[in-house]
Amino acid sequence: MYKNLSPNLKSSITRSITQTFEQYMTDINWSEKKFSIEDYLANWREYITTKALWYTQISDEVKVNPEFHEALASRINQVIERILEDPPTDEQIANIQQMQEKCNTHHSYDCKAEAAYVERLLKKQLEI
Repeated sequence: MYKNLSPNLKSSITRSITQTFEQYMTDINWSEKKFSIEDYLANWREYITTKALWYTQISDEVKVNPEFHEALASRINQVIERILEDPPTDEQIANIQQMQEKCNTHHSYDCKAEAAYVERLLKKQLEI
């Protein structure tokens, strides 16, 4: 069922997974201790049913199909894994290092998305 969706629809689904995961992680300050897949999925469900245009383009028959849900769960896992495995850029590392020296702090970050979060955090700290 998921395989039969248009490339544009699949891309929209991937974007919604990415956006909601990164927002959820920001909301919990990228804390592994606070992470809950159930909480993330609840946020994602809320997002797709209230804000995602692609959700209305999928028939109710597809939405209730267990095969669709299995494929969607697999896609969610793939996207989250890709986000977490995407290393920070050299530019992010250099920027963070400079800002941390100015702020006399040390924030760890393991992926590009988390590095973007740390950059925003440090920029706010430097503005104060």
